[in-house]
Amino acid sequence: METTTLRAPDPARARTTAAVRVRDLRKRYGTHQALDGVELDVERGEIFAVLGPNGAGKTTTVEILAGFRSRDDGEVSVLGQDPATAGRAWRAGLGVVLQDARDLSELTVAETVRATARYYPAPRDPAEVIAAVGLQEKAGKRVRTLSGGQRRRLDVALGIVGRPELLFLDEPTTGFDPEARHAFWDLVRSLRDGGTTVLLTTHYLDEAAHLADRAAVISAGRVVALGTPESLGGPQARIPVVRWVEDGQPRSERSTTPTALVAQLAATAGPGREVDGLTVTRPSLEDVYLDLIHDRTEESR
Repeated sequence: METTTLRAPDPARARTTAAVRVRDLRKRYGTHQALDGVELDVERGEIFAVLGPNGAGKTTTVEILAGFRSRDDGEVSVLGQDPATAGRAWRAGLGVVLQDARDLSELTVAETVRATARYYPAPRDPAEVIAAVGLQEKAGKRVRTLSGGQRRRLDVALGIVGRPELLFLDEPTTGFDPEARHAFWDLVRSLRDGGTTVLLTTHYLDEAAHLADRAAVISAGRVVALGTPESLGGPQARIPVVRWVEDGQPRSERSTTPTALVAQLAATAGPGREVDGLTVTRPSLEDVYLDLIHDRTEESR
């Protein structure tokens, strides 16, 4: 999957305010509190990732921000307007790729992209977009003949053909093989470099680590951590963990001076003896994420 660099959105639409501002966002479905006071700020020109387990509220948040779903309470500003009352001109500045694929199976790829482009005042060239998502060889094929990963690329093409100022990507690389995922990451970076703000939800922690300028972790309808992928959870979350086996039992200890702890363990083991099961690891983004989700799940019980 080769990608091409896409031209920037129309600079006439650029503003100095944050692309997204959310305060105390709440949404309930029956007895289930899907969103329980979500607060977010997404700056213009950044890739912002929203992480969280199934049912955490990621998709509901995106749907409210895109104007597809109503909220129960809270303040929301997207490109300077409230999605609940914004009009057609506001919507032309958005690109949206949700989890559900569009059902236009009898059209070809090129016909589908061209038809969608006509809804926008200043769209990108459809052929340019088709090439950017790596579907140029499928341009004349009917959508129903595409594989799942190819269909997902088409969803992305439809989301970016309008030259959006703000692009919502909800689990965009589901069904992509590793090569296609890496090529898609290059595409997203090129959009960001061209001035498009990207709000991305993903289950893939490596995707957030590679793409996101900042990320938020949502669990049980609340933001439990916010920052760069490297800083999520705070400095304490990245303290190295020393693990070893002592008297047949696994042991572990967090230490800011792991070398000193390993030296102490080696001295205790005695000259010429190895410390059983010794490992020293620095928690990864996945480790930090799982700890954050676990802590929030325990609090909500």
